[in-house]
Amino acid sequence: MIIAQEKPTIATVTKTPVTLEAYRAIAENSQERYEYCHGEMILMPGGTATHSAIAINISVFLGFLLRDRDFRLYNSDLRLWIPEYNCGTYTDLMVVNHEPEFNGDRKDEILNPLFIVEVLSPATEAYDRGDKFRKYRSLPSFCEYLLVSQTEPYIEQYFRLAQSDRWQLQTYDQLSQIILLESLNVELPLLEIYRRVSFAAVSQIG
Repeated sequence: MIIAQEKPTIATVTKTPVTLEAYRAIAENSQERYEYCHGEMILMPGGTATHSAIAINISVFLGFLLRDRDFRLYNSDLRLWIPEYNCGTYTDLMVVNHEPEFNGDRKDEILNPLFIVEVLSPATEAYDRGDKFRKYRSLPSFCEYLLVSQTEPYIEQYFRLAQSDRWQLQTYDQLSQIILLESLNVELPLLEIYRRVSFAAVSQIG
Protein backbone atom coordinates (compact mmCIF):
# COMPACT_ATOMS: atom_id res chain seq x y z
CA MET A 1 0.00 0.00 0.00
CA ILE A 2 1.44 3.39 -1.02
CA ILE A 3 0.61 6.28 1.27
CA ALA A 4 -1.47 9.28 0.30
CA GLN A 5 -0.79 12.39 2.37
CA GLU A 6 -3.36 14.81 3.75
CA LYS A 7 -2.56 18.26 5.12
CA PRO A 8 -3.56 18.24 8.80
CA THR A 9 -2.55 20.80 11.40
CA ILE A 10 -1.33 20.69 14.99
CA ALA A 11 -4.24 20.88 17.41
CA THR A 12 -4.35 22.95 20.58
CA VAL A 13 -0.90 24.52 20.36
CA THR A 14 0.34 28.04 20.97
CA LYS A 15 2.39 29.75 18.25
CA THR A 16 4.59 32.77 18.94
CA PRO A 17 6.56 34.84 16.38
CA VAL A 18 10.25 34.73 17.32
CA THR A 19 13.71 34.87 15.75
CA LEU A 20 15.69 31.65 15.42
CA GLU A 21 18.32 32.96 17.84
CA ALA A 22 15.68 33.79 20.46
CA TYR A 23 14.02 30.41 19.97
CA ARG A 24 17.26 28.55 20.58
CA ALA A 25 17.95 30.56 23.73
CA ILE A 26 14.46 29.81 25.06
CA ALA A 27 14.66 26.12 24.13
CA GLU A 28 17.97 25.73 25.97
CA ASN A 29 16.52 26.95 29.26
CA SER A 30 12.90 25.84 29.13
CA GLN A 31 11.46 22.71 30.70
CA GLU A 32 8.75 22.76 28.03
CA ARG A 33 9.32 21.62 24.46
CA TYR A 34 8.99 24.06 21.60
CA GLU A 35 9.11 23.40 17.89
CA TYR A 36 10.42 26.09 15.57
CA CYS A 37 9.20 26.57 12.01
CA HIS A 38 9.61 29.57 9.70
CA GLY A 39 9.82 32.21 12.41
CA GLU A 40 7.26 30.74 14.79
CA MET A 41 7.86 29.02 18.12
CA ILE A 42 5.27 26.35 18.80
CA LEU A 43 4.58 25.01 22.29
CA MET A 44 4.10 21.26 22.06
CA PRO A 45 1.64 19.51 24.40
CA GLY A 46 3.05 17.40 27.22
CA GLY A 47 2.76 13.62 27.25
CA THR A 48 1.04 11.12 29.52
CA ALA A 49 2.59 8.44 31.72
CA THR A 50 1.56 5.87 29.10
CA HIS A 51 3.19 7.90 26.32
CA SER A 52 6.42 8.04 28.31
CA ALA A 53 6.34 4.34 29.23
CA ILE A 54 5.91 3.25 25.60
CA ALA A 55 8.73 5.50 24.41
CA ILE A 56 11.04 4.14 27.10
CA ASN A 57 10.06 0.52 26.34
CA ILE A 58 11.06 0.96 22.71
CA SER A 59 14.26 2.81 23.57
CA VAL A 60 15.39 0.23 26.14
CA PHE A 61 14.62 -2.75 23.92
CA LEU A 62 16.26 -1.30 20.81
CA GLY A 63 19.19 -0.03 22.84
CA PHE A 64 19.87 -3.58 23.99
CA LEU A 65 19.53 -5.06 20.50
CA LEU A 66 21.78 -2.44 18.92
CA ARG A 67 24.34 -2.15 21.70
CA ASP A 68 27.14 -3.78 19.66
CA ARG A 69 26.22 -2.26 16.31
CA ASP A 70 27.12 1.08 14.78
CA PHE A 71 23.86 2.88 15.56
CA ARG A 72 23.16 5.79 17.91
CA LEU A 73 19.83 6.19 19.75
CA TYR A 74 18.53 9.58 20.86
CA ASN A 75 15.45 10.46 22.87
CA SER A 76 13.29 13.59 22.88
CA ASP A 77 16.01 15.71 24.51
CA LEU A 78 17.84 16.18 21.21
CA ARG A 79 16.35 18.47 18.57
CA LEU A 80 16.06 17.40 14.95
CA TRP A 81 16.78 20.15 12.43
CA ILE A 82 15.08 20.00 9.01
CA PRO A 83 16.88 22.44 6.66
CA GLU A 84 14.37 22.40 3.79
CA TYR A 85 11.61 23.66 6.11
CA ASN A 86 13.78 25.80 8.41
CA CYS A 87 12.29 23.73 11.20
CA GLY A 88 13.49 22.37 14.53
CA THR A 89 11.45 19.66 16.21
CA TYR A 90 11.69 16.74 18.63
CA THR A 91 11.05 13.04 18.09
CA ASP A 92 10.15 10.48 20.74
CA LEU A 93 13.07 8.38 19.48
CA MET A 94 15.46 8.54 16.57
CA VAL A 95 18.27 6.26 15.47
CA VAL A 96 21.31 7.44 13.51
CA ASN A 97 23.51 5.19 11.41
CA HIS A 98 27.21 5.64 12.25
CA GLU A 99 28.07 9.12 13.50
CA PRO A 100 25.56 11.94 14.03
CA GLU A 101 25.69 14.95 11.73
CA PHE A 102 25.07 18.22 13.54
CA ASN A 103 23.69 21.50 12.24
CA GLY A 104 26.81 23.60 11.77
CA ASP A 105 28.66 24.06 15.05
CA ARG A 106 25.62 23.23 17.19
CA LYS A 107 25.59 20.05 19.27
CA ASP A 108 21.85 20.11 20.04
CA GLU A 109 20.48 19.88 16.48
CA ILE A 110 20.92 16.70 14.49
CA LEU A 111 20.46 16.29 10.72
CA ASN A 112 20.70 12.60 9.81
CA PRO A 113 18.11 10.30 11.43
CA LEU A 114 17.70 6.88 9.85
CA PHE A 115 14.68 5.72 11.87
CA ILE A 116 12.13 7.76 13.85
CA VAL A 117 9.44 6.75 16.36
CA GLU A 118 6.48 8.91 17.37
CA VAL A 119 4.07 7.82 20.10
CA LEU A 120 0.72 9.32 19.11
CA SER A 121 -1.19 11.81 21.24
CA PRO A 122 -4.64 13.29 20.50
CA ALA A 123 -3.24 16.82 20.09
CA THR A 124 -0.46 15.86 17.65
CA GLU A 125 -1.63 12.66 15.92
CA ALA A 126 -2.75 14.35 12.71
CA TYR A 127 0.45 16.39 12.58
CA ASP A 128 2.67 13.33 13.15
CA ARG A 129 0.95 11.54 10.27
CA GLY A 130 0.82 14.51 7.92
CA ASP A 131 2.97 17.64 7.91
CA LYS A 132 5.59 16.30 10.30
CA PHE A 133 6.05 13.13 8.25
CA ARG A 134 6.32 15.26 5.11
CA LYS A 135 9.09 17.31 6.73
CA TYR A 136 10.91 14.20 7.89
CA ARG A 137 10.85 12.78 4.36
CA SER A 138 12.90 15.74 3.12
CA LEU A 139 15.89 14.37 5.06
CA PRO A 140 17.98 12.12 2.76
CA SER A 141 19.01 9.76 5.57
CA PHE A 142 15.46 9.10 6.81
CA CYS A 143 13.97 5.80 5.62
CA GLU A 144 11.69 4.32 8.32
CA TYR A 145 8.94 5.69 10.55
CA LEU A 146 6.96 4.06 13.37
CA LEU A 147 3.70 5.60 14.61
CA VAL A 148 2.63 4.00 17.88
CA SER A 149 -0.84 4.28 19.43
CA GLN A 150 -1.03 4.64 23.20
CA THR A 151 -4.75 3.81 23.42
CA GLU A 152 -4.72 0.36 21.78
CA PRO A 153 -2.23 -2.13 20.35
CA TYR A 154 -1.87 -0.48 16.97
CA ILE A 155 1.25 0.52 15.05
CA GLU A 156 1.84 1.92 11.58
CA GLN A 157 5.23 1.21 10.03
CA TYR A 158 6.33 3.23 7.01
CA PHE A 159 9.53 2.39 5.19
CA ARG A 160 11.03 3.80 2.02
CA LEU A 161 11.33 1.35 -0.84
CA ALA A 162 14.87 0.78 -2.08
CA GLN A 163 16.17 3.37 -4.56
CA SER A 164 12.78 5.11 -4.59
CA ASP A 165 10.79 7.98 -3.12
CA ARG A 166 7.86 5.63 -2.56
CA TRP A 167 6.94 4.55 0.97
CA GLN A 168 5.33 1.27 2.01
CA LEU A 169 2.82 0.98 4.88
CA GLN A 170 2.47 -2.03 7.16
CA THR A 171 0.07 -2.10 10.13
CA TYR A 172 0.08 -4.20 13.31
CA ASP A 173 -2.81 -4.64 15.74
CA GLN A 174 -2.09 -7.85 17.67
CA LEU A 175 0.19 -8.12 20.70
CA SER A 176 1.46 -11.44 19.32
CA GLN A 177 2.90 -9.73 16.22
CA ILE A 178 6.55 -8.84 15.66
CA ILE A 179 7.75 -5.89 13.58
CA LEU A 180 10.78 -6.33 11.37
CA LEU A 181 12.48 -2.94 11.34
CA GLU A 182 13.84 -2.73 7.82
CA SER A 183 16.44 -0.02 8.44
CA LEU A 184 17.91 -1.67 11.54
CA ASN A 185 17.41 -5.34 10.61
CA VAL A 186 16.04 -6.21 14.04
CA GLU A 187 12.71 -7.54 15.30
CA LEU A 188 10.56 -5.49 17.67
CA PRO A 189 7.70 -7.44 19.33
CA LEU A 190 4.52 -5.56 20.19
CA LEU A 191 4.66 -7.22 23.59
CA GLU A 192 7.88 -5.31 24.27
CA ILE A 193 6.47 -2.01 23.01
CA TYR A 194 3.41 -2.33 25.26
CA ARG A 195 5.09 -4.00 28.21
CA ARG A 196 3.18 -3.12 31.44
CA VAL A 197 0.80 -0.82 29.55
CA SER A 198 -2.84 -1.02 30.68
CA PHE A 199 -5.20 0.02 27.89
CA ALA A 200 -8.12 0.07 30.34
CA ALA A 201 -6.30 2.77 32.31
CA VAL A 202 -5.59 4.71 29.12
CA SER A 203 -9.28 4.59 28.18
CA GLN A 204 -10.28 5.93 31.60
CA ILE A 205 -7.82 8.82 31.29
CA GLY A 206 -9.02 9.67 27.76
